[in-house]
Amino acid sequence: MNCEELLKALNEYVDGTLDLTQAECEQFADHLAGCNPCQIVVDNIRGTIQLFRAGQPYPLPPEFQARLQQSLRQRWREKFGAFVLNHEKHERHEKKKEI
Repeated sequence: MNCEELLKALNEYVDGTLDLTQAECEQFADHLAGCNPCQIVVDNIRGTIQLFRAGQPYPLPPEFQARLQQSLRQRWREKFGAFVLNHEKHERHEKKKEI
């Protein structure tokens, strides 16, 4: 098995859904044992899948979160316009009432 063949089957392999014969499994394992680049790819994919399955949120850096929120608000305004402006006015009004 070469890198290209391994990479074609990689997602199914990492998920445990790849239907291989015993000989093919051994070829897959042998290739991984001797190919550092493929090992790195497999390890990264496994790590990503484990993080996803664990369901643990990853905190966004504050600067990224601010830019993301600003971008989403802008796109929302472009799409829904007046509704957003009215909603934002309402929120500001409610905050003033709290003070």
